[in-house]
Amino acid sequence: MRLKNNWLMLLLTLIVVLLISACSNDDKKDASSKGKSVADLPQDIVVRINDDPDFLDPHKATASISYQMILNIFEGLMAPETDGTLKEGLAESYAISDDGLTYTFTIRPGVKFHNGKDLTVEDIQYSFDRLMGKNGGEKMSNSFDNVASTEAPDASTFVIKLKEPNSNFLYSLTARQSAILPKSNDGKHNENPIGTGPFAYVKYSPGTNLELKKNENYWKEGLPYLNKVTFTFQSDDQAAIMSLMANEVDLTSVPWQRVGEVGDNYNLSHQNNNSSLIVTFNETKAPFDNVKVRQAINYAISKSDIIDSVFAGYAVPLGSNMSPAMGDYQKKGLEEMYKRDLEKAKALLAEAGYPDGFKTKITVSSHNDMYSNIAQIVAANLKEIGIDVEIEVVEWGIWLDRVYFGRDYQMTTIDLTGRASAYEIINDYISTNDSENFFRFKNDEFDKIMVDVLKERDQAKQIEYYHRAQEILAEQAAAVYIADYQIIWGSNKQITGLKSYPFWFHDMSEVKFSN
Repeated sequence: MRLKNNWLMLLLTLIVVLLISACSNDDKKDASSKGKSVADLPQDIVVRINDDPDFLDPHKATASISYQMILNIFEGLMAPETDGTLKEGLAESYAISDDGLTYTFTIRPGVKFHNGKDLTVEDIQYSFDRLMGKNGGEKMSNSFDNVASTEAPDASTFVIKLKEPNSNFLYSLTARQSAILPKSNDGKHNENPIGTGPFAYVKYSPGTNLELKKNENYWKEGLPYLNKVTFTFQSDDQAAIMSLMANEVDLTSVPWQRVGEVGDNYNLSHQNNNSSLIVTFNETKAPFDNVKVRQAINYAISKSDIIDSVFAGYAVPLGSNMSPAMGDYQKKGLEEMYKRDLEKAKALLAEAGYPDGFKTKITVSSHNDMYSNIAQIVAANLKEIGIDVEIEVVEWGIWLDRVYFGRDYQMTTIDLTGRASAYEIINDYISTNDSENFFRFKNDEFDKIMVDVLKERDQAKQIEYYHRAQEILAEQAAAVYIADYQIIWGSNKQITGLKSYPFWFHDMSEVKFSN
């Protein structure tokens, strides 16, 4: 009997031990699942973008949407910082001569292109030759018209000599303006883009997505963390929010009116866009060739209506083509120049020869709902002074072809991409800048200022030049400068490492999923 009881006790003890062990193992599994390291978590991200890139070739791309994505593929001699300053990129170091004419770059060693080939000074020479239209090619940028010569005196040095000093020149050397491309890929930069950036091109499916993969040989040790980045194209903001909530995308901009719905379950970050949202004109087409008509429209359009209705207040009014994000470079107070005054607007129209108003058309892109919403407010505002506005909504590609490149339009609304450089923010308006001056603005004083500021090395005097340039844009009513709006990003709560720049760029190099 005692033997039987001992056996039962032993059996019960064994069962208890097994149960405790099982529970302990389950707890360890749960703890392990909750505390996964970064390496254990899936490192694939889906980022929603409003529309397709215009080009994958960085020397041909013009749309800010394109640069949001492709700057992950390409790099330049210099690289932007989040505060708008510059640091060395593919150049390990640089020196500028005392006369401001000679820039000498020491090229970073050990950098490889995505095809496994080493970066060489021949590739750098090829890239600048291509941009400048040498060797019989088409010129792709006006930023290097001031370059007198380029040379590579040895395998690790690249020298650029200028005709005249240029206080903005280093800003021309980031990937956005002068990406370094492999010479071996000549003729295939758009269909098979190859760079040195943290991510390599995999596949582009028009109307669907752009896929990138981790650059396993990236020169920045330990980066990137993500294995795959998919930029998925979705023009409808409301559908994008549904995709975020269904975990189909991990990062998207959030419509201002829906911020409250998203905040509890997703991380929200506010980015000062540093762009200029404008309603503008083709100044070679009557009646917009008359400054009084442009001024009348400025007096008639209600910036506050647009800011409150379209952006739910997440915006600051502008008076010229530079936002408060540019600090001292912005000329403050210009936003008060055209306080809404319908009687003054009507009087200016009458002085211009249009006492009964006129009919016109505003052409906007469909890739973002805000443009159509703005156009509706503009049409309603202008109707009050006798201007009858037809709203034409076209696809993004058509808008680029007809409005931006073709200059075949009367009015339009768009947000001009923010840049880190004050010069590049307003150089669109230089009369000889044929590639970017789609407003066809021409003013001799403005043109001279933009020449003189590049020769000026004193920052305080540069600021004076930029202030006067902004005053001219306001006085001449080159556009209706509406606002610089905030972008609200909604993202998966496990995502860290997102960075904000003073221009549109989804920098994925330090992004990762972590608990």
